[in-house]
Amino acid sequence: MSSLPMQHTRLQGAQERIGRALKAQLRNSWRGASLGLLALLAGWFVGQNLSSLLMVAVPGGRPLAVLIVVLLLEAVVRLRGRLVTGDPPLAWLLVDNVRLGLIYSVVVEAFKLGS
Repeated sequence: MSSLPMQHTRLQGAQERIGRALKAQLRNSWRGASLGLLALLAGWFVGQNLSSLLMVAVPGGRPLAVLIVVLLLEAVVRLRGRLVTGDPPLAWLLVDNVRLGLIYSVVVEAFKLGS
């Protein structure tokens, strides 16, 4: 008795994409993984310091400083979308990790300050 073929659903597609991403991550060299983690932590560090410094230096205060940072990061995302097609090189992955760390640190800082 043969089993019926699986119906292709969005959940199944998402599971396949996640599985492929995990396999690709496991097949990466230790250099790429360690550089990615360092870039993520560097983004966190820069975000923590940048939000503290810009909060005092920018005339509009914290909201204007965060708006400027978010707009700059959005420009980086748009630029990457236009320049990179297919698998991005290691440099773009590092830029993405710095961006993610920076955004995460700014969001955590906002939660800490209660705004």
